[in-house]
Amino acid sequence: MKVQDVMMRTPATCSLGMNLGTAIEILWNRNCGMLPVVNAKNQVVGVVTDRDLCIALGTRNRLPGEITIADVVSGKLFSCKPGDEIQSALATMAQQQVRRLPVINAEGKLEGILSMDDVTLHAEPRISGKHTELSFDDVAVTLKKLYAPQLPQLVKKGVAA
Repeated sequence: MKVQDVMMRTPATCSLGMNLGTAIEILWNRNCGMLPVVNAKNQVVGVVTDRDLCIALGTRNRLPGEITIADVVSGKLFSCKPGDEIQSALATMAQQQVRRLPVINAEGKLEGILSMDDVTLHAEPRISGKHTELSFDDVAVTLKKLYAPQLPQLVKKGVAA
Protein backbone atom coordinates (compact mmCIF):
# COMPACT_ATOMS: atom_id res chain seq x y z
CA MET A 1 0.00 0.00 0.00
CA LYS A 2 1.30 3.43 -0.92
CA VAL A 3 1.03 6.72 0.97
CA GLN A 4 -1.11 8.08 -1.90
CA ASP A 5 -3.71 5.40 -1.13
CA VAL A 6 -4.19 6.69 2.42
CA MET A 7 -3.28 10.40 2.49
CA MET A 8 -5.71 13.32 2.71
CA ARG A 9 -5.38 15.30 -0.52
CA THR A 10 -6.85 18.69 0.43
CA PRO A 11 -4.70 20.00 3.26
CA ALA A 12 -4.93 23.46 4.75
CA THR A 13 -1.67 25.42 4.74
CA CYS A 14 -0.14 28.57 6.11
CA SER A 15 2.72 30.88 5.14
CA LEU A 16 5.69 32.23 7.07
CA GLY A 17 4.17 35.73 7.16
CA MET A 18 0.78 34.60 8.51
CA ASN A 19 0.01 35.53 12.10
CA LEU A 20 -0.87 32.96 14.74
CA GLY A 21 -4.44 34.18 15.09
CA THR A 22 -5.14 33.42 11.44
CA ALA A 23 -3.38 30.05 11.63
CA ILE A 24 -5.40 29.08 14.71
CA GLU A 25 -8.60 30.03 12.90
CA ILE A 26 -7.62 27.73 10.02
CA LEU A 27 -6.93 24.87 12.44
CA TRP A 28 -10.33 25.45 14.07
CA ASN A 29 -12.30 25.71 10.81
CA ARG A 30 -10.58 22.73 9.16
CA ASN A 31 -10.57 20.60 12.34
CA CYS A 32 -6.90 19.74 12.01
CA GLY A 33 -3.89 19.80 14.30
CA MET A 34 -1.04 20.59 11.91
CA LEU A 35 -0.46 23.07 9.10
CA PRO A 36 2.27 22.68 6.51
CA VAL A 37 4.09 25.97 6.01
CA VAL A 38 4.48 26.69 2.31
CA ASN A 39 6.29 29.35 0.31
CA ALA A 40 4.95 31.21 -2.74
CA LYS A 41 5.76 28.19 -4.96
CA ASN A 42 3.70 25.86 -2.69
CA GLN A 43 6.89 24.19 -1.50
CA VAL A 44 6.83 22.94 2.07
CA VAL A 45 9.35 24.76 4.27
CA GLY A 46 8.15 23.48 7.64
CA VAL A 47 5.12 22.60 9.73
CA VAL A 48 3.40 24.04 12.78
CA THR A 49 1.16 22.10 15.12
CA ASP A 50 -1.59 23.21 17.42
CA ARG A 51 0.84 22.48 20.26
CA ASP A 52 3.52 24.74 18.71
CA LEU A 53 1.02 27.60 18.50
CA CYS A 54 -0.28 27.06 22.03
CA ILE A 55 3.23 27.04 23.52
CA ALA A 56 4.18 30.13 21.52
CA LEU A 57 1.17 32.00 22.84
CA GLY A 58 1.73 30.81 26.39
CA THR A 59 5.40 31.75 26.53
CA ARG A 60 5.30 35.20 24.94
CA ASN A 61 3.55 38.23 26.25
CA ARG A 62 2.14 39.11 22.82
CA LEU A 63 -1.19 38.90 21.05
CA PRO A 64 -1.70 36.19 18.39
CA GLY A 65 -1.89 38.86 15.67
CA GLU A 66 1.59 40.08 16.63
CA ILE A 67 3.39 36.74 16.23
CA THR A 68 4.08 35.24 12.81
CA ILE A 69 4.46 31.63 11.79
CA ALA A 70 8.11 32.44 11.00
CA ASP A 71 8.59 33.17 14.73
CA VAL A 72 7.31 29.71 15.66
CA VAL A 73 8.14 27.22 12.89
CA SER A 74 10.85 24.68 13.61
CA GLY A 75 13.68 24.01 11.20
CA LYS A 76 12.92 20.27 11.36
CA LEU A 77 10.80 18.83 8.57
CA PHE A 78 9.84 15.18 8.38
CA SER A 79 7.85 14.19 5.30
CA CYS A 80 7.06 11.42 2.87
CA LYS A 81 6.30 11.10 -0.84
CA PRO A 82 3.04 9.91 -2.44
CA GLY A 83 4.72 6.80 -3.89
CA ASP A 84 6.38 5.74 -0.62
CA GLU A 85 5.29 2.48 0.94
CA ILE A 86 2.98 3.09 3.91
CA GLN A 87 5.32 1.02 6.10
CA SER A 88 8.16 3.44 5.35
CA ALA A 89 6.01 6.42 6.36
CA LEU A 90 4.97 4.63 9.56
CA ALA A 91 8.64 4.02 10.35
CA THR A 92 9.36 7.75 9.94
CA MET A 93 6.42 8.63 12.19
CA ALA A 94 7.57 6.19 14.85
CA GLN A 95 11.23 7.22 14.73
CA GLN A 96 10.52 10.97 14.77
CA GLN A 97 7.50 10.64 17.09
CA VAL A 98 5.14 12.61 14.85
CA ARG A 99 1.52 11.75 14.10
CA ARG A 100 1.31 13.64 10.81
CA LEU A 101 3.57 13.98 7.78
CA PRO A 102 3.26 16.37 4.87
CA VAL A 103 3.27 14.44 1.62
CA ILE A 104 5.52 16.23 -0.86
CA ASN A 105 6.47 15.51 -4.45
CA ALA A 106 9.95 15.57 -6.02
CA GLU A 107 9.75 19.37 -6.44
CA GLY A 108 9.01 19.83 -2.72
CA LYS A 109 5.39 20.81 -3.40
CA LEU A 110 2.62 19.77 -1.06
CA GLU A 111 0.34 16.98 -2.29
CA GLY A 112 -1.36 16.00 0.95
CA ILE A 113 -1.10 15.02 4.60
CA LEU A 114 -0.64 11.55 6.03
CA SER A 115 -2.00 11.30 9.57
CA MET A 116 -2.24 8.43 12.01
CA ASP A 117 -6.01 9.00 11.88
CA ASP A 118 -6.03 8.23 8.14
CA VAL A 119 -3.73 5.24 8.62
CA THR A 120 -5.97 3.84 11.36
CA LEU A 121 -9.08 4.15 9.18
CA HIS A 122 -7.38 2.15 6.39
CA ALA A 123 -6.00 -0.62 8.62
CA GLU A 124 -7.49 -4.10 8.57
CA PRO A 125 -7.38 -7.08 10.92
CA ARG A 126 -4.87 -9.81 10.16
CA ILE A 127 -6.78 -12.86 9.05
CA SER A 128 -5.08 -16.21 8.67
CA GLY A 129 -4.35 -16.92 5.03
CA LYS A 130 -5.06 -13.37 3.87
CA HIS A 131 -2.34 -10.83 3.04
CA THR A 132 -2.91 -7.47 4.76
CA GLU A 133 -0.87 -4.49 3.56
CA LEU A 134 -1.78 -2.37 6.58
CA SER A 135 -2.84 -4.20 9.72
CA PHE A 136 -4.17 -3.14 13.10
CA ASP A 137 -0.90 -4.52 14.48
CA ASP A 138 1.09 -2.12 12.27
CA VAL A 139 -0.92 0.79 13.67
CA ALA A 140 -0.55 -0.39 17.27
CA VAL A 141 3.23 -0.85 16.98
CA THR A 142 3.62 2.63 15.47
CA LEU A 143 1.42 4.24 18.14
CA LYS A 144 3.36 2.51 20.91
CA LYS A 145 6.60 4.01 19.56
CA LEU A 146 4.96 7.41 19.05
CA TYR A 147 3.81 7.60 22.63
CA ALA A 148 6.94 6.18 24.26
CA PRO A 149 8.27 8.72 26.75
CA GLN A 150 11.20 10.79 25.61
CA LEU A 151 13.11 11.63 28.74
CA PRO A 152 16.15 13.89 28.57
CA GLN A 153 19.46 12.09 28.82
CA LEU A 154 21.29 13.00 32.00
CA VAL A 155 25.07 13.12 32.10
CA LYS A 156 26.78 12.54 35.44
CA LYS A 157 29.22 15.24 36.50
CA GLY A 158 32.83 14.24 36.16
CA VAL A 159 32.11 11.46 33.68
CA ALA A 160 33.89 11.84 30.36
CA ALA A 161 31.68 11.64 27.30
